[in-house]
Amino acid sequence: MEFSCSDYKTADLQILIHHIYEYKKGIRDLVLHTMNTADRLKAENLLKKRGLHYFIQEVSPKKINIFFGRESSVQIIRSFGDISLSKYTDEQDFILGVMLGYDRKQQCDRYVKRKGLKPSETIEKYELITV
Repeated sequence: MEFSCSDYKTADLQILIHHIYEYKKGIRDLVLHTMNTADRLKAENLLKKRGLHYFIQEVSPKKINIFFGRESSVQIIRSFGDISLSKYTDEQDFILGVMLGYDRKQQCDRYVKRKGLKPSETIEKYELITV
């Protein structure tokens, strides 16, 4: 299906175009873009035309998540299966956050909190590893 420039005027598609720009400029290795399912075909058209690796996940009947970027990053996300982000394991959540470029210290703090570890337990585990 062919689309014209005027077909890409929705806010979702304009933001997707900006995410593609950031990826192409090397700002991101992996992008997570949530958008309305109504524009799915147009989004896939954009990604295919630019030769990007991607994975689409249905969030609800009206929303989808599009992961795109480096092939290895997309493969990792695909390996997690077609499950809701809220159902990711603590480890999957950590990996996703790091691949999306979130602050590593904050991701570590989030992981420790999700695991229910106390700071002293974390330090003891690291000390055991580094000895």
